[in-house]
Amino acid sequence: MRILVTGAAGFIGSHTAEYLAAEGHEVYGVDNFSDYYDIALKRRNVEDIRKAGVQFLEADLTGELNELPGQLDYVFHYAAQPGISSDVSLDDYVRNNIFATQNLLEELERNSPELKLFVNMATSSIYGRVATLPETAVPQPISFYGTTKLAAEQLVLGAQRLGKLKACSLRLYSVYGPRERPEKLYTKLIKSIYEEIPFPLFKGSEKHSRSFTYVGDIVRGVAAVIGREDQVNGEIINIGSDEEYTTGEGIALVEEIIGKKALIRETPPRSGDQQRTTALIDKAEKLLDYRPLTSFREGLKKQVEWYKDNFQNSQN
Repeated sequence: MRILVTGAAGFIGSHTAEYLAAEGHEVYGVDNFSDYYDIALKRRNVEDIRKAGVQFLEADLTGELNELPGQLDYVFHYAAQPGISSDVSLDDYVRNNIFATQNLLEELERNSPELKLFVNMATSSIYGRVATLPETAVPQPISFYGTTKLAAEQLVLGAQRLGKLKACSLRLYSVYGPRERPEKLYTKLIKSIYEEIPFPLFKGSEKHSRSFTYVGDIVRGVAAVIGREDQVNGEIINIGSDEEYTTGEGIALVEEIIGKKALIRETPPRSGDQQRTTALIDKAEKLLDYRPLTSFREGLKKQVEWYKDNFQNSQN
């Protein structure tokens, strides 16, 4: 199959592109190398996916998309303004999550009329402060990120309802693992422990609980839509783990794996943070035969090893 993965230089996008190429598909990756975090890390990810056989294009989805390959079979749309940060303006979220999605949809309508499926990557942040709900629940996002990702999801499903293309939206839950962004919980924690620097922990967040889901399990769930376009067309599907751990439990587990305590520095609470997420995955089990297979300990151990191999060992 001829597949496009947007946001392919990022965390989950790079893993997805790599996985699909290994499955024998003709995979194209696109990314604009946003400076939201260190571009050098993204270029390292691109080196890895190119080694796997992915053809990479640098492009901004809000601009001209003439260089994108024509007549694609599948699109996996990860490209977005990520995170919950007071340093990111609403304009940036709107531009990169809403306008970029609509521009991509219009490009596909022109140049990929036989597209089998558009797979939108959404987020549990769409549900709001407590994400323990089925896909039929009324969304109540509390952050610019969640609100604009909901808008992007509805743009995609609106095009589907108009008969312009087949599409589904996958709401992903608290993904972690190798290549996790540097500002995310576990990469920042592991770095803090190894470098013996204070780890900033938002006040009260150690009690927040999450459906922490290993990136390899997420990718398998995402890829399972291939060949099931009729079953998933028009659907919203949660992809995550149905096991729940507090942030404090995750920190303790990383400390145990490394064999060293973190130097915790409490910071003010973060506006827009979710208090609890638990993925209800009955629909994913039914439509995609999806089950997460990686234990929390096993996944964190893989992330620690990745960090050591790529950052800690390189400094020695």
